[in-house]
Amino acid sequence: MDHATAGAAECCKLGQICSAFAVAGHHGGLPDGGGLGDGPDEPTFHGRMKKAAMVKPGVYEAWQKEIQLPFISRPAFSGPLDEMFFTRMLYSCLVDADFLDTETFMAGAEQERGGGDQIEVLEDRLRNHISGWFPPRTELNRERCAVLKRCMEQGEAQTPGLFTLTIPTGGGKTVASLAFALRHARIHGLRRIIYVIPYTSIIEQNAQVFRDILGDENVLEHHSGVLYDIENEARPENARLARATENWDMPVVVTTAVQFFESLFANRSSQCRKLHNLAKSVIIFDEAQMLPIPYLRPCVFAVAQLVEHYGTSAVLCTATQPALDGIFREFLPGRSAAEICPPEVFHREIFRRVEFRREERLSWEALAKQLHAQRQVLCIVNSRKSAQAVFALLDAEGAFHLSTLMCPVHRKAMLEKIRARLREGLPCRVVSTSLIEAGVDVDFPAVFREEAGLDSILQAAGRCNREGRRPAEESIVTIFQSEAAPPSLLEIPIGAGRAVLKRCDQLDSPEAIRYYFQELLSLKGPEALDSKHILAMMEREPMPFRKVSGEFHLIDNETKTVYIPLDRGEELVRQLRAGERSRKLFRELGQYSVSIYPHHFQALDMAGDLEILEDGTAVLNNLALYDNNTGLSLTSNSGKGLFI
Repeated sequence: MDHATAGAAECCKLGQICSAFAVAGHHGGLPDGGGLGDGPDEPTFHGRMKKAAMVKPGVYEAWQKEIQLPFISRPAFSGPLDEMFFTRMLYSCLVDADFLDTETFMAGAEQERGGGDQIEVLEDRLRNHISGWFPPRTELNRERCAVLKRCMEQGEAQTPGLFTLTIPTGGGKTVASLAFALRHARIHGLRRIIYVIPYTSIIEQNAQVFRDILGDENVLEHHSGVLYDIENEARPENARLARATENWDMPVVVTTAVQFFESLFANRSSQCRKLHNLAKSVIIFDEAQMLPIPYLRPCVFAVAQLVEHYGTSAVLCTATQPALDGIFREFLPGRSAAEICPPEVFHREIFRRVEFRREERLSWEALAKQLHAQRQVLCIVNSRKSAQAVFALLDAEGAFHLSTLMCPVHRKAMLEKIRARLREGLPCRVVSTSLIEAGVDVDFPAVFREEAGLDSILQAAGRCNREGRRPAEESIVTIFQSEAAPPSLLEIPIGAGRAVLKRCDQLDSPEAIRYYFQELLSLKGPEALDSKHILAMMEREPMPFRKVSGEFHLIDNETKTVYIPLDRGEELVRQLRAGERSRKLFRELGQYSVSIYPHHFQALDMAGDLEILEDGTAVLNNLALYDNNTGLSLTSNSGKGLFI
């Protein structure tokens, strides 16, 4: 019998069921509980315990001469959800300790891990960084400093719990939230600050801000866009960072919502290993309105567990605060969220930089005409097909296109050209999908936004007069309906947005934002807030760790990846063709990739435009389909339409 099953059986004899699950899964992952009818060959927990019961007495009792298992009282759980969450946290402690012990044994010495400066040192660095900001010299900076001062005061005054931080765009929430977190952690003995951010484009910007303030050695940036390779890191510092991605033993961690929440519902040791380091942390959920609605209730449940039972402070940080009070009351009764920076701290009108204008339905030709009337303008539409259609109608001089049909390295290069033309006052007309709304730092005098949810409209408005150099009345955000039918995913957000447009004069007011999210969640309905029935599964079945892990995916990856062999991508594809399959290679190749839907992929394949390697990896072999302006073409050589 394997030692994991034997160890789990001994824990069961002591009534330590949570420990038994952790021990049973410390190599192969937390199993499903299964049922009493499971046979000894079933991989479920019950099946394995039945197998253990069949072992003859005396077969493996030699361990008792060396080890005596202590009796530990079982925590009082309010239900199966609490018990399952605790088991996963306990599992995290076990597998991390097991990995570290094995690592030390194999290396012959303990390896350098963790490190970084104490929280007190980090707060001193932040204070030095902001010391020149006081006294503020402009009206806008006076408001930013008022926000910053309030965050530091509340970091000290508030006991650990659940918080909101609602600051208008331009209010300096990145540094203000860090100031709250460091002061709060120092006063209350919390161990680290974790930033959870929806998009890698925002992560890269924020992580660089944190490194500039706190030092490279104190900030772990953990997401798919960062390359770490423990085996091949020549610099000890980089190797330490690479190891820290495994268990987040660093003072400041910046990661994605996908990485964070999927780990909290995972069953494999590689994902769960970091979870115990969430305890006694300050966790900042930046752009909190982007929490995924199909998984909203499970996500809120997980945050509530960390706050209620694991000494964590959670901060929902955004300019457009989602209305989550009701869901938090369900999982965190009696503990409402405290607003760190209430409206009386600052003058909201100082941050108002744009005026909103409503336009009726526009054909693409009519829209292009209005864009041509502007010297510098950004137009955001709801689909990649629409972006290419509008771009095709613009004069070539100063016209740019941005969408995920362009590989990441191509988009970054295009953004640099756009920023340069904006700085130099040259003609610059950009047509983009919503990707530019996700924390991309650009400043246009005018923005056109195809009708969408209010949160998207306000994000688009953040790209207009971003630096406040122009009067608000001269910085117009135009909301328009187009000739294209809205994507099905946007129908409900658009409906909620229309309700706000009818009811509220100031679209960026706290009242409008709150009404929008209330309307959105109401239109979605309770079923849509846990679309995979994760919580019901956890309550209905005995410890379904494997099933939950299989269902909980914030991004249902229905797309297929095509690699583009251009520039550096050509050499990376050559390595791929030669048989290399390292994680490092695929991360680099990610900068030269485009994701497309399966039927689009099939059309390209049927037309002979793809090279499919032995492992199913796809490479574009007809580079005529990749345009320097718009990325992957909408039609293949077969004439079949590819993209919607």
